[in-house]
Amino acid sequence: MEKLDLHVVAWVHLKVCIPSSISISSAGFAGLMIVTDCIEEVSDWMLASRLKLNAVKTELLWARSHHGLATLGSAGLSLRLRTETVVASDQVCFLGVTMTFLDKHVANVCATCFHWLRQLRRVRRSLDAESAATLVHAFVTSRMDYCNAILAGASKSITDKLQRVMNAAARVVSDTRKYDRGLTDLLHDELHWLDVPKRVQYKLCSTVHRCLQHKAPQYMKDCCIHTSDIARWQHLWSAGCRQLLVLRHRRSMFRRRAFFVAGPMAWNSLD
Repeated sequence: MEKLDLHVVAWVHLKVCIPSSISISSAGFAGLMIVTDCIEEVSDWMLASRLKLNAVKTELLWARSHHGLATLGSAGLSLRLRTETVVASDQVCFLGVTMTFLDKHVANVCATCFHWLRQLRRVRRSLDAESAATLVHAFVTSRMDYCNAILAGASKSITDKLQRVMNAAARVVSDTRKYDRGLTDLLHDELHWLDVPKRVQYKLCSTVHRCLQHKAPQYMKDCCIHTSDIARWQHLWSAGCRQLLVLRHRRSMFRRRAFFVAGPMAWNSLD
């Protein structure tokens, strides 16, 4: 019998409501105990099913504000799993996405894409245009489009890094050099590629369309509500245009990049 490796990926997200009488560090410790009990129960279930929870690959990330992280200390609270100790990290990798600040995730994507572009450049003379385009899509553009909805609301300095990857990929497909002219015509007219901000908007709008067609999970469909479906707002201009409801949010916070804000805003921006 062939050996069967079963990998179980678990993502535990805990939201702790902190009363005004309890300090942030005490609430963080209480939340950590809840996570520890939850993981130990999962570990016991896996042991009963002849499986093993790999504590070595378990990662812990504190998603808090800068003030909250300062109160927890430099390393934060550690997670104790029986004989193993998981130290809090400033970044974790979940399904290929680096869950931290966007610049680190984009830097990892760019490094991987440029690596494959250098490999493809070496064999470009042996490939025709169609084969080169297929390989570039398989190794480069598909990586850039993977989970790119998290780039909603990202600054231009972030998207410009990925745009440089797109420009280099177009050069490989067309077999032109870095300083050759006509890059814009090459991207838009010949290859019919969208720029990075437009690719992010396309991903958001396609996801919203799936929500409106009832082809998405319920928690995502709840983020896409027509203004005309709300009785007290049916007299508004946006209700007649079938626009989506954009909930109130703080522009200075990360909430404006969440799907329930970025998705409806991208949909309403369509002509």
